[in-house]
Amino acid sequence: MSADLAPREPHSESAESGAPTLTTLVARAEELYRDYRLEAVRQWKARTGGLAVGYLPIYVPRELLAAQGVLPVGLMGGRDDLEIIKGDAYYQSYICHIPRSTIELGLNGSLDCLDGLLFPAICDVIRNLSGMWRMLFPGQLVRYLDVPQNFAPEIGGRFWRHELEALASDLAARGARPLEPEALRAAIAAYNVNRALVRALYALRREQPWKVPTSELYVVLRASLVLPVEESTAMLADYGRLVLAEEGRRPMDQARVLLSGSFCEQPPLGLIKTLERAGCYIVDDDFVQIHRYLRGDIPLAGDPLDNLVRAFLDDGIASPTRYIADGVKGEELRQRSRESAAEGVLFCAPSFCDPALLDQPMLVEAVERDAIPWTAFKYSENSGQFQVIREQAGTFADAIKLWSGA
Repeated sequence: MSADLAPREPHSESAESGAPTLTTLVARAEELYRDYRLEAVRQWKARTGGLAVGYLPIYVPRELLAAQGVLPVGLMGGRDDLEIIKGDAYYQSYICHIPRSTIELGLNGSLDCLDGLLFPAICDVIRNLSGMWRMLFPGQLVRYLDVPQNFAPEIGGRFWRHELEALASDLAARGARPLEPEALRAAIAAYNVNRALVRALYALRREQPWKVPTSELYVVLRASLVLPVEESTAMLADYGRLVLAEEGRRPMDQARVLLSGSFCEQPPLGLIKTLERAGCYIVDDDFVQIHRYLRGDIPLAGDPLDNLVRAFLDDGIASPTRYIADGVKGEELRQRSRESAAEGVLFCAPSFCDPALLDQPMLVEAVERDAIPWTAFKYSENSGQFQVIREQAGTFADAIKLWSGA
């Protein structure tokens, strides 16, 4: 399957063929997004007998898990409709919300279909959560997945390869298939197609944001985290073709904005809809970042594990969790602003997110060098009221359209 988003022939979208309509596809995606109990994962396990391993943001080597017959399951915390009771007893009030909701989901049985959980190196809070998870759920495979901050192949590359080999051994010890080069190469090829489709959808949204509402794309990206890569790819491809074929969506006089800061704890869907209703076209963002953590395809020739390592070292995006040399911080944000023709930047970060909020002054300085208007606000994944943000974003969008010459 290619990453081409061209519409199918008309007959292939007929009701008789069983192909989804745009309405049914988005409804299915939102159902998966809202399903705390991961019924799709439970069904996959019943059907295949395989292991399912969850992971938190931002990046894990999904290709390695898939190559061993393991279903990678992306966990993004809770939403505004999850009542946090037990989770609040484990964490202080002055840290972000995602660990509390993750603990709540674990303790209420929502995640009991998972055989393990991976905690990528994001911040001290996630490191602490990995230790707490190990104590609360001793029967699961729990790994804090440390990543290198030295990107020299002989140093960081050697370390990262060792981490991946150790993870593969742990999975095999739990009943997964041993890691084989050809299986890994096939998994890399499958995820290359998947990532290319996501890049194509982001490119289409940059060009025609009215065709690809961010609130819609967001639930499709979130839904794909709980599906095997083949089903995820089919959903992304169908969505791309359907929005291209949709003729009822027309451009509006909205401000083109880039959203930055939501790379880990995800915003509630209502917040994204609020920004769109306030007059903003979100033409770039850092939501569900695992889909775009690697900029391009991973090569297929040669040692596939080495290719996976080198992709992380050489092709990773700028992230608050990734070391960037002094004087370079913010340059990728400036480039993304230019490529997306953004008229303004929304710094939208979770409350108490140290990586995002510590980076923000440097990113502000970077966009101000290009005289790009910006505004900032914070949220929590369980936020339910957005009136203040709507007024702020609406005023910002109006100012862009009225006084920036856009």
